[in-house]
Amino acid sequence: MDYTLETTRKKDDLLRAVRSLQVKSENTLQKASPLLSYHQGLGMVNESHIHQLTEKTKDICHDLEDIKNLLCFRQNDLVQQIPNPDAHLYGGVYGIHCSLDGIVYVTSENGPWVHLLNRSGQSFQSLHCVEWNRRKEYFFPEDVTVTRSGLVAVTDMVNGAVRIFNPHSKFSKGKWMKIGKFDSPSGIAVDSMGRILVADYALGKVHLFAIDHAFKVLSVQTLSGLHGPRYISMVPDGGFAVSEECRDVKLFGSNHKMSGSISEKYGHQFGNPAGLCADSEGNLIVADEQQRKVFLFPPSGSPICLVSEGLRRPTGVACSVFGLLLVADAGENCVRVFRYRVKPSSMAENPRLAAENPALSPREMLS
Repeated sequence: MDYTLETTRKKDDLLRAVRSLQVKSENTLQKASPLLSYHQGLGMVNESHIHQLTEKTKDICHDLEDIKNLLCFRQNDLVQQIPNPDAHLYGGVYGIHCSLDGIVYVTSENGPWVHLLNRSGQSFQSLHCVEWNRRKEYFFPEDVTVTRSGLVAVTDMVNGAVRIFNPHSKFSKGKWMKIGKFDSPSGIAVDSMGRILVADYALGKVHLFAIDHAFKVLSVQTLSGLHGPRYISMVPDGGFAVSEECRDVKLFGSNHKMSGSISEKYGHQFGNPAGLCADSEGNLIVADEQQRKVFLFPPSGSPICLVSEGLRRPTGVACSVFGLLLVADAGENCVRVFRYRVKPSSMAENPRLAAENPALSPREMLS
């Protein structure tokens, strides 16, 4: 923490301003409450005064909410840069997902691999994206996620399919299962019920469905009315968000009905929204590929720019359980790791996670 004279002065000024508002409001409430309890207790206060006070109160509350949010987050605090394991062979790093056990899944443009990275950024496993039919056929994953049962799911835009990898399979071949038939599947996510969500780019749709133990698609639901949906992310309230190419980020409630958009709710204008994710506190984080920035949209308050420099082409973003933000930068062909919170949420030791993921040592998981 910075204890320089200038920083101390700023803290003092902020504390004094907040304390002054608190004392004034408490004093006013104590004096006004008894008077307002009487039938004739309005005195000379008229409708205009009440309206003015209401509007000023809204502004002050909004400003205080913004100050609280700004106190919680950092900007451009780069802590690590992880090179793409396929940097010498394929295009830039593209899709990214961070599971609850801290493992990072990364895909590359035109690369037939899904790489698994531990918290230190080292690749400890690579899933070869190949389908064994009569002959060996490669496919190129667009985006990646992990189901509640630990299955790795990717979108295959070229072949119009979703591919599922079962890490528990005992066989060396045929681990990738091809399910569904889509026009141009792009982003992929898993909702709170364990269903898979797929953004269908060309058709402007989002498909929701479940899969059984035999990888059979069940209970398909399709939502339409989107324009070039690219990435999709769940939010803690049970809804989800979808980024539209060169347009906006649409918001859906837990009932799967569109509830609005980022531009409507926050008055924010994107260049080209790409990857998005939500942290445990309900903050939605979006990478703007055109503006080369990453923005955070809190449940209440104004947007915050988390990353404003150093990015060339941010495509995907993911939040880790360790309070870090991972940004897939296709332009630099790397994953940039940022500390975006002033006080990151701590992750309690979980013996089950350590047992299920030997690639992560206890020190790596808890440091």
